[in-house]
Amino acid sequence: MPEGHTIHRLAARHAELFAGDKVHADSPQGRFAEGAARLSGTVLDGTEAYGKHLLHHYAGELTLHVHLGLYGKFADGAGEPPAPVGQVRLRLHSDRNWLELRGPTACELLTPPEVAALRDRLGPDPLRTDADPDRAYARIRRSPTPLAALLLDQSVVAGTGLIFVTEALFRAGLPPLLPGRDLSTAGWVELWADLVTLMTRAVERGRIDTVRDADLPEVTGRAPRVDRHGGEVYVYRRPGAPCHVCGTEVSRGTLAGRNLYWCPTCQAG
Repeated sequence: MPEGHTIHRLAARHAELFAGDKVHADSPQGRFAEGAARLSGTVLDGTEAYGKHLLHHYAGELTLHVHLGLYGKFADGAGEPPAPVGQVRLRLHSDRNWLELRGPTACELLTPPEVAALRDRLGPDPLRTDADPDRAYARIRRSPTPLAALLLDQSVVAGTGLIFVTEALFRAGLPPLLPGRDLSTAGWVELWADLVTLMTRAVERGRIDTVRDADLPEVTGRAPRVDRHGGEVYVYRRPGAPCHVCGTEVSRGTLAGRNLYWCPTCQAG
């Protein structure tokens, strides 16, 4: 599932393609035909991302909500849209550009109260200027739940997925199974600031890089990472490999059916 930085990049891209333009919409697949008919002929006022949720705001208080989930993806281009191939849930086009959406978990129109309800059920997003990290810490500091699980809970922090969580915990020297209530205020301030830094960098670069300059391959002489996710990381999907900092084998475990990765030495707590 795409992490929050990808959704913020998509929001910026879609604004670049369509903001201020009248769009024409259809649903070649048919599953969003009614919604597409309501959108067609309206002007896109702007876009935004909140965590892993993408919002298009159209004139007339119409908001398109998309959650890509595991299989959703967008394609876009200039000029006339190509003939639809496969299961295209939504197709948008203007006089300048086109956009196709396939396989999302959610593709729906929301009213303003429904948009407000969506925002209310999400935690603060480190990539948003209106984020309130104290709201997340209020949940964390009174919870016995493992810190990794809390950070993956979108109602606590929005937009963080497994890569950002495992890497930020490594950089902070915190074990993933540390109870949330054992995280100090100072520890939370540091962790939140690092999430902001890492996620902002990912938006800028289009990939997740978490390794500090002193630990990069060109400095240490180690082989660079080869992985479909790209980017240099410390522990994510590196079980059994030596830690880039101390050389200890990276551990792997599970939490609520998801893999966890950590260094037993650097994250001893």
